[in-house]
Parts: sequence; structure tokens; C-alpha cells
Amino acid sequence: MTGKLHISTHPIVACKLAQLREAHQTSKVTRELVHDITTLVSYEASQDLPITKEKTLMSPYEPYQAAELKQRVALIPILRSGLGMVPGFSALFPEASIFHLGLFREKISLQPVEYYNKLPENPNVDLCFVLDPLIATGNTAVATVNILKEWGISGEQIKFVGLLSSTQGIAHLQKEHPDIQIYVADVDELLDDHGFIRPGLGDIGDRLMNTGF
Repeated sequence: MTGKLHISTHPIVACKLAQLREAHQTSKVTRELVHDITTLVSYEASQDLPITKEKTLMSPYEPYQAAELKQRVALIPILRSGLGMVPGFSALFPEASIFHLGLFREKISLQPVEYYNKLPENPNVDLCFVLDPLIATGNTAVATVNILKEWGISGEQIKFVGLLSSTQGIAHLQKEHPDIQIYVADVDELLDDHGFIRPGLGDIGDRLMNTGF
């Protein structure tokens, strides 16, 4: 972990990510592993959230001040693979708003193209967890944060959460948005000429949705 970049050191995360890398996992197992890793990383990404103790409740013996999250939380999955991370985060944040953003990477230029945006007109949350399993070139990640900032969310209100990144993708995202927090399970060194992380996870969207025909 360095500054605003947080790379998980949890041994269970490392073991489950190793299983997820295996090319012949079924879509069912892939979804289960993504869920498990996301749940563990979401715990790490939320450990510094502020709480309030303004509500008084009753235990079996006496009143107590109940801890509650102080911030209104939103989950921002990037379609389509980001959807695979929503259940893991929703387990910790069952009341969180879920706003979908759709961006695809153009195959030649590797630049992101926005095709879907379900953000409300005005920001009504205090903290956004952006969910995308892979940060490859970093172009999609940068574009997503641009959209959120244009919407009215500051960098300090954004936590970008992924399963795997390339070193180039992390560097690009940090250069363009040094004010956001980034949480990933691991980082691979190599990004090939086609913009794929090596050894990577393959096309995680196809693997999650069982569409890699």
C-alpha cells in the first residue's frame, strides 16, 4: 500500500485470485470467486469510513448508542463486468444506491466510449465506490472518474475498487486523478499491445456472463 493506492496483502485474497486466473473455471465458479474477492476487498476499502452514534437503541439490558455510517454511499458498477462486484459490496452496504455507467473500449484506439448513464440529475450521495474488475490501460477508469467529477463528486469522495490492474493502468489513473483512493486485489506488470493484462484474468465480462463463444 502506498499513499492512495491500496493493494491487498490478505492471503485469502491472493489464493482466490489465483483460482480466478485459471482459464477453465466455469462461469458459476467465476462469479463465486469474484463475489468472494470483492467482499474481502470491500472490507478493506471501507475500513476508514466515519460513523455516528446519534441513535439510542435498547439492548437486552440497557440503552446504548448505536453506530451507523455517517455517509450516504453509492455503488457505481461499470457495465458490464462491474455488475459481478455488486453483490459483494451490497452485502456490506444493503442500503446503498446503485448507479450504472456503461462504457466499452473501442478495439482499435482502446479509448472508452460511453453508452449508458443512469446517474441522477444532482449528486445525492457522499461517497462513491466505483466497481470494475480490471484496470488495464486505465482509460475507462479515467473516463469514469471524469464523469463523476463532472456530475459534482470530488476526488475525495471516490474510491475506485478493482480485482486486478496493470502497472500502466494504475499509473495512468493516478496521474489523471491523484485525489482518489484506489483498491485492488493485485497488480500485474505486463500490458500487451492489445490492451490486455498479462497474465491477467482474460475477458472477465465474458467469463462472468458465459458469453465467450
